[in-house]
Amino acid sequence: MADKKIIAILGATGSQGGGLARAILNDRMGAFTARALTRDPTSEKSQALAKLGAEVVKVDSNNLATLRKGFDGAFGAFCVTSYWEHFLPDKDLAQASAMAMAAKQAGVKHVVWSTLEDTRLKVPLKDTRMPTLMERYKVPHFDAKGESDKAFQQAGSPTTYLRTSFYWEDFIYFGLGPKRQPDGSIALKLPMGDKKLPGIAAEDIGRCAYGIFRKGVEYIGQTIGVAGEHLTGAQMAAALTRALGETVRYDAVTPEEFRGYDKPAAKDFANMFQYISEFEKDFCGVRNVESSRGLDPDLQTFDRWLAKNKDRIPLT
Repeated sequence: MADKKIIAILGATGSQGGGLARAILNDRMGAFTARALTRDPTSEKSQALAKLGAEVVKVDSNNLATLRKGFDGAFGAFCVTSYWEHFLPDKDLAQASAMAMAAKQAGVKHVVWSTLEDTRLKVPLKDTRMPTLMERYKVPHFDAKGESDKAFQQAGSPTTYLRTSFYWEDFIYFGLGPKRQPDGSIALKLPMGDKKLPGIAAEDIGRCAYGIFRKGVEYIGQTIGVAGEHLTGAQMAAALTRALGETVRYDAVTPEEFRGYDKPAAKDFANMFQYISEFEKDFCGVRNVESSRGLDPDLQTFDRWLAKNKDRIPLT
C-alpha cells in the first residue's frame, strides 16, 4: 500500500465519491489507494470505507486549510459539491474555489472535478424562454458548477472536467419518478417531449472517475461527459413497466406545468429538463455511452439499475 498513489475523495460517503472510493478499494491490484474526505469520520458510511481499507480524514469543504490538509501528499483529488444539501449556488462557488486552490497548493497531479454546463452560455438571463431563478441563474444547480470550472482553470489545477448526467436515483429521492394517479394508473411526468435524457447510476459516475484516473494525465484539461443510456420519457416508462410489472405511461407535460408541481426545486428541474430537451444534440453529444463504458466496463443500463432499485421508487 505504501507505494500506491493516494486519491483524495471529497463526498466519499455520497453517491459519486462513494462509487469512486469503492472502485479503488475493490481493485486490490490497482495503482491507487483511497483517502476518504468527510465531515464526520465516525459516521457509519465513513467507518464502512475504513473497514474496506480507506484512510478517513475529517475535512470541511468550506475551509481551505482543512482541504489543503486533506489533499497533502495525494496524487489525485476528486472534487464535488453537494448543492442539494443547501440549495445555495454561492456556496457551491465558494467551495469549488477553495477546492481548486487547495489542490494547487498541495501539488495534486490530477484533479477530477464533477461538473455540469453553465446554461447561461446558451440561455442568457435576458432570454425569456425560461424564467430566471434567484436573479442570477437559469438552472442554479447546473450554472453554479459550470461557473466553478473557471476556479480550477484560474488556480492552474491540472483538472479533468467530468460532466455528469441525470441521476436515476432522482426517481427515488426527488419525487421525479412515476406516481400513482387518482384512477389507479401510474404515470411518469417529465417535460422532455420526445427528446432523450442522458441518465446514469450515481455510483457509475464514481467508477467512471476511477477510469479517468487510471487512464492517466492524458485527460487533463479535457471535458469528459458520462452517461449510462440516452432514453426518451417513453423508453423510461417502458423500462419501468417491465420492472414494476404494471403499466407506466409517459405524460410529456410542459415545463410550465412542471414548474407548478409541489416538488423540491421544481422550477430548477423544469428549467433543467427544458434546457436538455432544447439542446438535446449538444447535451447528449458530450455524454457518449460507449466512451463511458470504456471508463467503467461495468456501466449499468437503466433496466439493470431498475432490477436492483425498483422497490425503492415511491409511487405515492
